[in-house]
Amino acid sequence: MPFHRAIPESKPPSKGSGALAGYVEAEKLMHLAFVMPAAVGIGWAAGWWADQKLHQSWIAIVGIVFGCISGLFYVIQTAIAAEKKSEKNSRSEDATRNGSGKGSSDTQA
Repeated sequence: MPFHRAIPESKPPSKGSGALAGYVEAEKLMHLAFVMPAAVGIGWAAGWWADQKLHQSWIAIVGIVFGCISGLFYVIQTAIAAEKKSEKNSRSEDATRNGSGKGSSDTQA
């Protein structure tokens, strides 16, 4: 089996490497804890306002449900995007660690 020498990385590390990038990524995911209550609160406030203007009593409940659904949709969308990004980063790290680039095979077995 021929021996393939690992090719050293010629590109500089990305801007996102380091401790600061970890904090930025954590902040992006931490704001999800505030999205759901904010969406429910905004939906409830809009429903309450519509209740007062239209003299109904059921629109606030619809506003709360709509807020829950829209907040949950945003949380799921953000989580899927974060998962895709981490999967892409892990694949690129695995490729550089394994030396999967093409190397010269000077020796023949």
